[in-house]
Amino acid sequence: MDTNQDMQRTIVGGALAPIHTEAVEQELTDITTIQKHVRMQEVSPTEVVIACLKRIEQLNPKLNAFITVLADQALEQARVAEAEIQGAKWRGPLHGIPLGVKDFYDTAGIKTTAAFERFKDRVPEKDAVGVAKLKEAGAIIIGKMNMHRLGMGTTGIDSYYGSVRNPWNGEHIPGGSSAGSAAAVASGMCYATLDTDAIGSCRLPAACCGVVGFKGTYGLISPKGILEGEQDPGAMIRWFSHPGIMTRTVEDTALVLDVLAERSEHRATQYFDGLAKEKKVRVGVGNNFEAGRGVSEAFERAIETVRGLGYPMKSVAVPFGNPAGGLGNIEADRKSIAGQTFKDIDVLLVPTTTTTVPTVADAGVNPQALSPKNTVFANYYGLPAISVPCGFDSNGLPLGLQMVSRPWDEATVLRLAYRYETATSWKTKHPAA
Repeated sequence: MDTNQDMQRTIVGGALAPIHTEAVEQELTDITTIQKHVRMQEVSPTEVVIACLKRIEQLNPKLNAFITVLADQALEQARVAEAEIQGAKWRGPLHGIPLGVKDFYDTAGIKTTAAFERFKDRVPEKDAVGVAKLKEAGAIIIGKMNMHRLGMGTTGIDSYYGSVRNPWNGEHIPGGSSAGSAAAVASGMCYATLDTDAIGSCRLPAACCGVVGFKGTYGLISPKGILEGEQDPGAMIRWFSHPGIMTRTVEDTALVLDVLAERSEHRATQYFDGLAKEKKVRVGVGNNFEAGRGVSEAFERAIETVRGLGYPMKSVAVPFGNPAGGLGNIEADRKSIAGQTFKDIDVLLVPTTTTTVPTVADAGVNPQALSPKNTVFANYYGLPAISVPCGFDSNGLPLGLQMVSRPWDEATVLRLAYRYETATSWKTKHPAA
């Protein structure tokens, strides 16, 4: 199928109907909006997939966000989704929506490489738990995302398949390790991605590319099926690594989290439904973070926006500690963090990055040229954390505001992020790429 055509045709009710992919690209830019049209059969999953494939065909040669594009499979899944929806078998808001999967997660019958040469022919037999959940919800897996090799870096420019490029400016890094995910979501090649975050690997590229990056409390989303059967990555990665989600909006993050979150009698929260609920939130503003001038100025503007929402605010110390200092006390520290840092506040605010987005030249061969100092504490303590766009630096590159809450209080951090997002216009800013 020629995905370059603005108007394709598909079978609807036994007749050929036109597909206007331009409308999908320009007007239906997030899951929350497009899923309503899909459910009402005003837009078909086939139209949505074709629009994304068209974007991939146009942009991926430049951005290198995908390792594997599953065009034929995605179109077949779209036809199945279309038939199910027409048959009144709607599975939920992700039904018929094209998503990407970081190439860390096993996908049955599809190579999963972690951007590592030794894994270039690695084809798993079983889907990771998160992938299976997305498929069960009717999501369409449109491809596997490029990433920093083995997740061992924050720049996104070290991959067996070549560097990912920032869609705002290719001379700057996209952030990592979930680099391809951030570039693809920002540029509209897919609507969301399933990612990982061990030191900021989802939140950092989200900040660099101007999208939303989220990780939940340790254990909220299952990591089972990340390079299943390969060598144990070590205790630190096991403790620090969290599954993550990247989207264009906080609402979309909540929709995806509703599918991915592990459920129990103690954790039956519906995250999307809770976004608009009114609740008093005590906000702590970090006072001991590291940040350059451009980042600090954007952070101060973001704080003033949050202040304008009417929440009580106070200056607090971020529990940075020394996450690299060992794991001996990590379980005890995770149990005590709520009573220590979050005794008098509900959400902690801190810049996502310490600097503006580095250039590729400045990053060089340093795998952590983009510092994780402002993000890794949330991995050590296993805290829910989200990065939302909060402006641009003097070079026109995005910046991120990070919000962190106590364990198992994803609902509050998402609610505040949503209130901030709706009070600004940042979510409507997309790269021209």
